[in-house]
Amino acid sequence: MGANLGEARQTLETAAAELAATPGIQDLTLAHFYSTAPVDSSGPDYVNTVVRFTCTLAPENLLDRLQHIEQEHGRTRLYRNAPRTLDLDLLLYGQEQINTERLIVPHPRMHERAFVLVPLADLAPELELAQGHISTLLDSVKDQGIWRLD
Repeated sequence: MGANLGEARQTLETAAAELAATPGIQDLTLAHFYSTAPVDSSGPDYVNTVVRFTCTLAPENLLDRLQHIEQEHGRTRLYRNAPRTLDLDLLLYGQEQINTERLIVPHPRMHERAFVLVPLADLAPELELAQGHISTLLDSVKDQGIWRLD
């Protein structure tokens, strides 16, 4: 989850609550919030976090729900990596590997991004991705500026 326009943290908290209220989603846990500079983009710093939950929705139905929540919060897609009111990415779906026109899971660039790995490590410090253990991956992105918000 990320946002860098408007009241970013409040938007993320509201989006997490909306996701938690979705039928088929249970036990939602929110990681800490972090501030990060935009990656391959411009605009104000982002507020980022990661959520973990149990889900009975099919992956594409979950993607539809995520995109609906983004739209409810004024998300527009003017160009790739444009500043945004809300960005909800599906990083993992259990152990499934999905590669369709609409959805690639695991997310293909998450292992390169501190703004994903740091909050992900809050929730899953023992996580092993195809690219390596999360602690090793964190070492590879330690030069990317990220600050925990309290």
